[in-house]
Amino acid sequence: MFLKRISLIKENIPTYEQYPFSIPAIKNFQALDLKSNVTFFVGENGSGKSTLLEAIADKCGFHTAGGSKNNYYDVHSANSDLGEFIRLAWLPKVTNGFFLRAESFYHFATHIDEVDETGFRDYGGKSLLQQSHGESFLSLFLNRFKGKAIYLLDEPEAALSPQRQLVFLRILHQLSTSNECQFIIATHSPILLGYPNATILSFDSGRIEEMEYEETDHYQITKYFLHNREKMLNELLEAEE
Repeated sequence: MFLKRISLIKENIPTYEQYPFSIPAIKNFQALDLKSNVTFFVGENGSGKSTLLEAIADKCGFHTAGGSKNNYYDVHSANSDLGEFIRLAWLPKVTNGFFLRAESFYHFATHIDEVDETGFRDYGGKSLLQQSHGESFLSLFLNRFKGKAIYLLDEPEAALSPQRQLVFLRILHQLSTSNECQFIIATHSPILLGYPNATILSFDSGRIEEMEYEETDHYQITKYFLHNREKMLNELLEAEE
């Protein structure tokens, strides 16, 4: 592990009435100690998990639309509103890493197409734009992710089938154990959340709280649906009639 602690610099916050400080989990946030090489942020849309992940990326110097310290390209509304109000504690500090933002990955892929002069060496030898969305994600994970680094991933499952999510878990394991990489991942995937010995942090209660895999809504709702599909669908669809 490299990043040990994330703190909110409360004395610099002008008001809690405006975004992103009005988000309950951010408003009540003080400090967070990271305990493992793989940390998951979970929560409903708008709960603040991606907002905090983006702020960490901004503080690391990564492009907040996706990329590392060495990627420079313009994207509308790519700045973090929270980045200047957090403090990161490292031991030791690393400068290598990457921020994956699924919703703006096309902009990053276009940027690489414009500047790469290595024959896409870090992306499997093929333009990311000439691969499917899922293939381009895996090419990034397999070829660019390596060495001592921190990787911040915002919904990496967005482009991955269930089978490819299992492939990603194997990549995650290899990188976090053999290559000393640290991961912080915002996700909705019950498959990814099942990674062993990871820390799961929920943003849903208005505070950032650690929970076990089986306690997450992602696990409980998916399990209930798989075991009670017809009953759940009948209740859900009949309620609309």
